[in-house]
Amino acid sequence: MKGYRFLTGAVVGALASASLMVAATAAEYPTKPIELTVPYAAGGGTDLVARAYADAAKKHLPQSMGVVNKTGGAGAVGLTEIMAARADGYKIGMGTVEITMLPHMGIARFTADDFTPIARLNAEPSAITVNADSPFKTYEDFIANAKANPGKVRIGNSGTGAIWHLAAAALQDKTGLTFNHIPYDGANPAVTALLGNHIEAVSVSPAEVVNHVAAGKLRILAVLADERSPAFPDVPTVKEKGVDLSVYTWRGIVVPKKTPQAVVETLRAASKATVEEASFKETLTKMNLTLAYADGPEFGKVMQKDNTFFKDLMTKLGMAK
Repeated sequence: MKGYRFLTGAVVGALASASLMVAATAAEYPTKPIELTVPYAAGGGTDLVARAYADAAKKHLPQSMGVVNKTGGAGAVGLTEIMAARADGYKIGMGTVEITMLPHMGIARFTADDFTPIARLNAEPSAITVNADSPFKTYEDFIANAKANPGKVRIGNSGTGAIWHLAAAALQDKTGLTFNHIPYDGANPAVTALLGNHIEAVSVSPAEVVNHVAAGKLRILAVLADERSPAFPDVPTVKEKGVDLSVYTWRGIVVPKKTPQAVVETLRAASKATVEEASFKETLTKMNLTLAYADGPEFGKVMQKDNTFFKDLMTKLGMAK
């Protein structure tokens, strides 16, 4: 028994020492460069937000931050790598709304609960946009036509199961209408099809059509948002039209679930300061992207709300696995 007690004490002592070492390491964090993993290709919106963040964060962290792109599986490859990384704060990730979507489609082995949210950086709502030459001058015109012609109004999206497809599907569900959903390999091809009058509308974000709207080629009829877009103050929300619906894509910093609290707090503080940097704000403005900062706990509530929303929607649409 004495030997057993000695062994038990040794194990407990070792565990206690290990815990103290982890705590000490976390308190000193970061002592080496940080890797920011982006689950999408270089040059896209998520990548550009990540690089703007990494650059502006230099003033608020004692170590540099490098951006690494890990693509594949509609974001599943990179997000899985972030989830499975050592929880020490040296591999963090750019999380996107797909965290709350991909698991329900059966193409990811993570769930929203496998990430600790640090800070949401950006959010963009879906918008119903038509060609400037379209007979649909208002949201009411668009809905009336869809009601009179079930399944004939073609709405382009960024791919089956992607955020803008689900945005249009959610509008369809809320209004009781039937649209013809046309998938494209990204938002830009969908917008190009709209410009060529190959489809009647797109459900992508205002940021992805703003230049064409400014040039007088496209017209936004409504946004699926909680409030009107500052860039388009005259465009109503669908909530104003009696449809209780808002669908956003978002981008933010996340870390693996078991990351020490000291590391989490360091990254939260640095992120809060980073989004206030003029360089970060100016970069987002140039890209026509909306700064939508939310601290960790608030960001977490957004993630959980979207997780429930998309699970229910995908189940209703028969897309859940």
